[in-house]
Amino acid sequence: MLCQALCRFGKKLVRRHTLEQYVAKISSDGSLSTLDIVVLGVGITVGAGVYVLAGEVASDKAGPSIVICFLVAALSSVLAALCYAEFSARVPQSASAYLYNCVTVGELWAFITGWNLILSYVTGTASMARAWSLAFDNLIGNQISRTLHENISLYVPYVLTEYPDFFAVGLVVLLTGLLALRASEFVPLTTVFTVVNLLVLGFVIISGFTKGKLHNWKLTEEDYMMTMFRLNDTSSLGPLSSGGFVPFGFKGILCGTATCFYAFTGFDSIMVAAEEAQNLKCSVPMGIVISVLICFLVYFGVSAALTLMVPYYQLQPGSPLAEAFLHIGWAPVRYVVAIGALCALSTGILDSMFLICGMIYVMADDLLFGVLARTYTRTGIPIVATVASGIIAAFVTFLFGLTDLVDLMSFGTLLTYSLVAICVLIVRYQPEMKDEDSATGAHQESGPVVEKLTLWGLFCPGSPTPTALSGLDVSVCASLLALLLTLLCLVLAQWPGLLLSGDPVLVTVVVLLLVLVTGITGVICRKPQSSTPLYFKVPALPLLPLLSIFVNVYLMMQMAAGTRARFGVWMLIGLAIYFGYGIQHAWRVKPTLVRAQTEDVELSSASSCLI
Repeated sequence: MLCQALCRFGKKLVRRHTLEQYVAKISSDGSLSTLDIVVLGVGITVGAGVYVLAGEVASDKAGPSIVICFLVAALSSVLAALCYAEFSARVPQSASAYLYNCVTVGELWAFITGWNLILSYVTGTASMARAWSLAFDNLIGNQISRTLHENISLYVPYVLTEYPDFFAVGLVVLLTGLLALRASEFVPLTTVFTVVNLLVLGFVIISGFTKGKLHNWKLTEEDYMMTMFRLNDTSSLGPLSSGGFVPFGFKGILCGTATCFYAFTGFDSIMVAAEEAQNLKCSVPMGIVISVLICFLVYFGVSAALTLMVPYYQLQPGSPLAEAFLHIGWAPVRYVVAIGALCALSTGILDSMFLICGMIYVMADDLLFGVLARTYTRTGIPIVATVASGIIAAFVTFLFGLTDLVDLMSFGTLLTYSLVAICVLIVRYQPEMKDEDSATGAHQESGPVVEKLTLWGLFCPGSPTPTALSGLDVSVCASLLALLLTLLCLVLAQWPGLLLSGDPVLVTVVVLLLVLVTGITGVICRKPQSSTPLYFKVPALPLLPLLSIFVNVYLMMQMAAGTRARFGVWMLIGLAIYFGYGIQHAWRVKPTLVRAQTEDVELSSASSCLI
């Protein structure tokens, strides 16, 4: 009896939607070229990361080597983006990792992914609202922050921010009201903001390489002491550490890379273009890679220009680009740069809030509270989801500081990308999915397994096509690999010095983990892959998804303990909702109905990718 109950419970965790509930046939006469897709990806991704991250990462994490941080983050993003591209091929009209998981690997995995996406969008909104407030405050002489810091304090070290930013909270509330009204004129307004942002960033790059000094990439302790002597207020200086191009060492580059990943979290919005692409086979993967490359070049240029103009230990959070022009004597230009920052951050906040609303709305009909799916009958606006997303974003903005929010968003996004990579690895080796009851939305269940698991069959499967047993083998092996790679990253991240010193115990542990990872990877390589034709498949399977998982998890391990603790609290809340409510009320409304309701809702191209 107990075994039957556990079996039924386990089946609930892996039940899936049928493809017909989410997917229609791909249009053969798409209108988007590769260039259109690239423009979409660049417009969504470039902007807020520069203004939010540049000063934070360069000042106390990486120094001038922030350019290397952006390079590694870009490479990691490409790996994750290729996995997204394959999922878009399998579920062409589903642009969210949550929906991918609904139709491929099951309910629990989908909920965890969707809950992490909500976290990423919430923290993205909050961080950009905080950055907007800091940039505006900088223009008026830091009056807002000074007043709040002197009169109100929430500061709990490593937990809460130094002071509550009521201005940023008010901005979130205001934009929530505007989104609830959903005025159509905000869509062209965000386009104008994007153009202004790109023009300003181009000006920053040219100015930085013209007025910057290469000496700022090889600063010494003597330079630091001279700066302290020249400035009366030495409290505004950050740490020097060892100076030079990599002042905080290899550890600083890793920590900076984990934070810089925040700057590339918009590329997944390209997935919305999959069903409208003219050339399905190459437009989406090429669009992803090219847009990430362009974004990297912009981030590289801006961060290089910034650190060439200003010594890294003099960079201040809030509006570092504007302050850089004040440092080189171009005081009037700082206002132009500040306006560009406000435009970019305004666009980013609007898009992120659209994404929060869309994610909550989609999940509400599946695994969250049904009330969140209610829409305003006259306009079709998901009013409850919009208000709920605004309340959550405002609450997070109130409690946490800019650096904490950026790290938390990067952590959640890295985990989401890791889950997507694991799903690609699992799904590619499964037998072709067949819907048993598409009319009622029944979920696929494996038939009785007639094969027997043997050691010989583990390495030499008898069938040239995937079977239920071979698919189960790969699922188990992928789960073991995820666990082993996490343990390996934990060892490498926590004890790098001891490993380099040749500690026999740790070296033995690392070698043992590598042997196990290699052996299990070899088992997966021997399994037959699905022959389902797709317009794009991740190359070099299973190595590329495993590399993506390893890089993502290793970057997650570089985050501070406070970030991991906050993420743990968020996941406990989510799992309590799922096991207390979602698992009993899952799949109440057919997603096809949800899609029909949302067709009349006016969303920007950046935000509509979720629905």
